[in-house]
Amino acid sequence: MTGYDLYVLILCLVMFVLTLLLFGLMLGIIMVQKLRAIAGGLHDKDIVKEYRNYHGDRSCHKCAYSVISFILALVLLAFMGGVISMQFTDTKMQGDYILPRVVLSDSMSYQRETNTYLKENNLNNQFDTFDLIFTHALPDEFELEVYDIVVYEVEGDLIIHRIVSIEEPTAEHPDHRYFELRGDAVRTSDKKPVLYEQMRAIYKGQKIPFVGSFVHFMQSPVGYICVLLVIFGFIVAPILDGIVWKKKVTRYHEIAEYGFYED
Repeated sequence: MTGYDLYVLILCLVMFVLTLLLFGLMLGIIMVQKLRAIAGGLHDKDIVKEYRNYHGDRSCHKCAYSVISFILALVLLAFMGGVISMQFTDTKMQGDYILPRVVLSDSMSYQRETNTYLKENNLNNQFDTFDLIFTHALPDEFELEVYDIVVYEVEGDLIIHRIVSIEEPTAEHPDHRYFELRGDAVRTSDKKPVLYEQMRAIYKGQKIPFVGSFVHFMQSPVGYICVLLVIFGFIVAPILDGIVWKKKVTRYHEIAEYGFYED
């Protein structure tokens, strides 16, 4: 994650806290009004019917509702943690790691007819924009072969292209291979040969179509705030529902004792 990405994340957290305070204030006002209306007898008829119809099953339903909401909140929180960790992941891979990456280019989305080697070698492992692909740690430099798809870095940007030719070591560069890379949907090869030191990962064909668009959204400022608010809603909703129900039960017993309402 770059310094700018960290700045955006911190700014989003600050905005989330401010939004949460405003949202909480509005929700608090609504809850106070609702509880006052219940205590004032404005919903007596509905309270009596609800208590008589659902009281026996209410505890089971409330427990199930709370558990489901909590699980959904945990799933969303775990997913968001994974999305944020993708931004924190260093571009230099170490060890045998498999990392998800969002495709933000269409340079590998189809087989351009002029790239005849694709059909000749049955190379059908293309991926589209916003696919979520999984990349692996690089093999040894001399284990890389023509038509492998690799991730390499140029001026801080990551590019995912296919190796179309390899220049083996010569007297001019005895310790290095020069790799020519090209996107399957691109007419020409990348401007400069790529060195092994620039490569960060290799792609072996594992992908999930279209999921990257959701991941990319969650990595945006709006995405951070939306997901955090949804998680907050899953946690708070069962609590507020329980408070309202307790108030309704109290009101029902008042009705039953003093006869404020008769069916």
